[in-house]
Amino acid sequence: MTPIVFVHGIRISGTMWGPVVSRLSLLGRPATAVDLPGHGSRRGEPFSMEGATSAVAAAIDSLGGRALVAGLSLGGYVGIATAERFPGRVAGLVAMGCTARSPSALGAYRFVASLAARNPSLANRISAYGLRRLLPGPVGEAFVAGGLSCEVMPQVVEAVAGHDQLAALAAYPGRVWLVNGTRDPFRADERDFLRACRNGRLILIPRRGHLGVMAAPGPLARLLGDLCDQVDAGAVRSGGGGQGGAIGGDGGSGAIEAV
Repeated sequence: MTPIVFVHGIRISGTMWGPVVSRLSLLGRPATAVDLPGHGSRRGEPFSMEGATSAVAAAIDSLGGRALVAGLSLGGYVGIATAERFPGRVAGLVAMGCTARSPSALGAYRFVASLAARNPSLANRISAYGLRRLLPGPVGEAFVAGGLSCEVMPQVVEAVAGHDQLAALAAYPGRVWLVNGTRDPFRADERDFLRACRNGRLILIPRRGHLGVMAAPGPLARLLGDLCDQVDAGAVRSGGGGQGGAIGGDGGSGAIEAV
């Protein structure tokens, strides 16, 4: 059974995935969530894409050396970079809310990150308030449980800007699911990302925004479990899924699905 390694968003930590991980455990699916450099238990460390992908690879190794990688926002960009750097470890990739690469979006994010880093304690309090309002109850509490790290945001933005996600997707031979809420502004370039995949699917979640895809952890856990089942079935068909080889697919790249 393929395990899952979850990767969190900017300034948050692995605790954001707690409600999903707990539901997957009820389904018998092994899963863990990593803290990236500069976040959560690793707050204060410098962030780089190399350090972030190494953290994900270490989490994969802790679960046996091969796993589905699922990330949201920053976590999705890091997941793409991990698949490029460690294709033999990534059994499949679920990249959520991370299909935007336009200069205008990057410029806006640079501005927000620089403001947050000027007064990170204030920015952390504002972020915590906003997350609890957007995702009330246990889901919002999971987002803030590991602490917030707004001071690292400028480093993160530059690291993401300096990585070619489309080239990374083109280099990765495994299965990729791009998952976006239909109201997510970060889906702007999703068709370009889908075309870059060798074996990709685009899954749209109706009436959900960038973080809203996390609002219902039960259905999200079932979706991710289903995708893991597809990876498991593909590995069986391909004789065990050798290191770096393409995961067995059921058609060409480019399908679009709604859930």
